[in-house]
Amino acid sequence: VLPPPMLKYHDSGREKMVNPRLGQWNMIDKKMINGARVASWTCVSFSTRIDRYLPEEFCKQLTGMCVSKGMEINPKPAIPFISCQPQRIEEALRDIHERAPTLQLLIVILPDVTGSYGKIKRVCETELGIISQCCQPNQVRKLSKQYMENVALKINVKTGGRNTVLDDAIRRRIPLITDRATIIMGADVTHPQAGEDSSPSIAAVVASMDWPEITKYRGLVSAQAHREEIIQDLYKLVQDPQRGLVHSGLIREHLIAFRRATNQ
Repeated sequence: VLPPPMLKYHDSGREKMVNPRLGQWNMIDKKMINGARVASWTCVSFSTRIDRYLPEEFCKQLTGMCVSKGMEINPKPAIPFISCQPQRIEEALRDIHERAPTLQLLIVILPDVTGSYGKIKRVCETELGIISQCCQPNQVRKLSKQYMENVALKINVKTGGRNTVLDDAIRRRIPLITDRATIIMGADVTHPQAGEDSSPSIAAVVASMDWPEITKYRGLVSAQAHREEIIQDLYKLVQDPQRGLVHSGLIREHLIAFRRATNQ
């Protein structure tokens, strides 16, 4: 069993380093190594069973937790909080986008009945370009510190921050990886359930976008032939009407993004 790597947190916290024993550790007395800045955010609730004043109190405590862990968050929402019937999810999200087109974060209190998460993610992340953080109404009710801490860590990463880095990475002590600019990629294909004969398989490739920390990843997905195990779009030649045959594909897209992010 390899020894766990030491994790580095912000120097302003009481605990600056952690030895993550058995894959578990907490954020007590620690601060995010890079806290993101969120100037524009708001909240929408699709739950009909929570108290009408709860979203305000929940978001106040949640943004307070984000700040206490090292983020910068505007204390005032960009537009007033919205409560909406779960039947009108898509309409409500588009309305929010029109009223606050530069929104950096939308906190979503999910409907009381399960089944809407996929739709919310599809509309926010793929159609409108809104980063969303979904919360279960029964968790919102509890106002638990531990829960808010976990959600704050997710929000920080989604909005461009880093929660922690490997100490060995910033000390340039990982052979072959910290010697020179390096990208780490991960790839997998997810196949449809047995019995679904026509659905595509979905390929996904992630790649690190920072160096030497290797902590921020961007992801790309691509649909391909049913049950095909080899990722088809890693590299492809496309016919461009202006430029003729052009090199493209998932790997190339990641390489270009890495170059933009790091100048390496």
